[in-house]
Amino acid sequence: MELDNAVKFFQGKTILITGATGFLAKVFVEKILRIQPNVNKLYLLVRASNNKSAKQRLYDEIISKELFKILCNNWGSKFDALISNKVKAVAGDISFENLGLNDSELREEMQKEIQIIVNVAASTDFSERYDDALDINTFGAFNVLNFGKKCDKVKLFLHISTAYVCGEEIGIILEKLKRRNDMNIFEEKRLAEEQLSQLQNQCIPDKAITSSMKEFGLERAKLNGWPNTYVFTKAMGEMLLERFKGDLPLVIIRPTIIASTYKQPFPGWIEGVRTIDSVLVNYGKGKLTCFPGNLNSALDVIPVDMVVNVMVVAIEVHYAQHQYSCETIYHVGTSSKNPLKLSDLRNLSHYYFTKNPWIDTNGQKVEAGKLIVFSTINRFFLYMKIKYVLPLKVFYLINKLCCQRFEKIYTNLNRRVKFILRLAEFYKPYAFFTGIFDDRNLERLQRVAEERGIDVAEFNFDSKSIDWEDYIMNSHIPGLFNQGL
Repeated sequence: MELDNAVKFFQGKTILITGATGFLAKVFVEKILRIQPNVNKLYLLVRASNNKSAKQRLYDEIISKELFKILCNNWGSKFDALISNKVKAVAGDISFENLGLNDSELREEMQKEIQIIVNVAASTDFSERYDDALDINTFGAFNVLNFGKKCDKVKLFLHISTAYVCGEEIGIILEKLKRRNDMNIFEEKRLAEEQLSQLQNQCIPDKAITSSMKEFGLERAKLNGWPNTYVFTKAMGEMLLERFKGDLPLVIIRPTIIASTYKQPFPGWIEGVRTIDSVLVNYGKGKLTCFPGNLNSALDVIPVDMVVNVMVVAIEVHYAQHQYSCETIYHVGTSSKNPLKLSDLRNLSHYYFTKNPWIDTNGQKVEAGKLIVFSTINRFFLYMKIKYVLPLKVFYLINKLCCQRFEKIYTNLNRRVKFILRLAEFYKPYAFFTGIFDDRNLERLQRVAEERGIDVAEFNFDSKSIDWEDYIMNSHIPGLFNQGL
C-alpha cells in the first residue's frame, strides 16, 4: 500500500517542539511517531536543570502517559528503542535567549539539523503574573523565532496561538493578524519590570508580589482591550512574530477551546481540567448549580486530535510550497460550521449525569439538577449574593459567637462560593461570546491537502464530522472523569 504524502513527508525530518510536556504537544508527538517512525529526530524542549532531568521528565510526563499506549503496544519490546533513537529531550527555557540551551555543542548540533520549528509553549493561565506571561507568551515566542533564524536548514516556523487573541470582537472574525499601531510591546515589558522592581523594593512577601503582578496583568489587558492576561500576551506574541519573522515562513494556528481526542489515537483522552471542563466537573459533583451565559452562544470547542491534524497538514503543505511572502493564519474551531451551543452542552451534561451520577466520598449518588443559566452577569451575581454571599456572612457571625465551632464548615462553604464567583468572572467573556471564527483559510488547506494526495480521513479536521451528542456523552465527559478527579 502506497504511503500517504503527509506520512512520506515526515520521513527523515528534524523538528524542534517547544512546550513538549503540554497537552497539545504530547498529542502532536504521539501522532508523528505513530504515522512516521522514520522521522529523523524530534527535539523536545523541556524546562529542567540539565539534560538528564529533561530526559526524566520526557519519560515521566510524556512517554508514560496512556496517550502512548497504542504506539507502545504496536512496537512492543522495541518501543524504548524507538523513543531513544527518535526523541531527544533537551533542557531549556524559551524565556531566555538561545532558549536557555547552555550546552553549546548540543545547541550547534540542533541549529545544523532542525528543519521545522513547532512552538507550542505557552502559559494558559488567564490570570498569570504579567511578567511571567510576557516572558513565555510574548517574548518567549520571539526568542524561539530568533533561535529559528540561526538554524541552517529551517524552512518553516509553526506557532500555536489561540483564536481568542481577537479580544471581545463580535460578528465574523477573520483569519488575520490583529495589529495595534498604538501599542508598544517593548514598553509593556518595561512597565512589567518596573512594577516588579517597585514591589520587590517594598520588601513584601512573595505571595503578595505574585498577587499584585497578576492584578497588574489583568489591568494592562483590559486597558488595551483584551479580557485577560493570557489572550493579551498571546496577541502581542503574534505581533512580534509577524514584525520580525523576516524571510522565515510563518504559519499561525489559532485553536478555539481545545478538548479531548475525538478519534485518535483513541477517543476521550484528555489531561487535566481544561477551560469548560471546570464547569462540567463541578456541575457533575453537585458543586455548581448556576452559571452566567448566553444559551444561544456557540461554545467553540475543538477536539485536540483535529488541531494536531491541522498542524501536520499545514507543515507538509507550507514546507512544500515555501510561502515566504506573508504569514498564514488558520482558525481551528467549530462555530462557523458545526457549533455546540451552551444550551446543547447544558442538556447533554444533565442527561449524562442523570444516567451516570457522580458517587461522592461517602458512597452516595450526587443528584445534578439542570444547570440554571442567567442571561446577564449582573443577574448571576445578584442571585449569588442573595442565595449564598449574604447568608454566609450571617453564618460567619454565628461561627464567631460560637467560638469557631463551625469553622471548618464555614471555610469550605466560603471557598466554594469564592471559587464559583471567580470561575464566572474568568469565563464571562466566553460564556457570552458572540463571535464566529471565519475559517476560509482552513477550507483552502483542506482542498490543497486533497490535491496533494493527503488522506483526509487519517488527518481529519472537518468540524462538520463531529457528532456532538456521541462525543460529549461517550468520549469527552467519561474521559474527563476517568482521570480520577
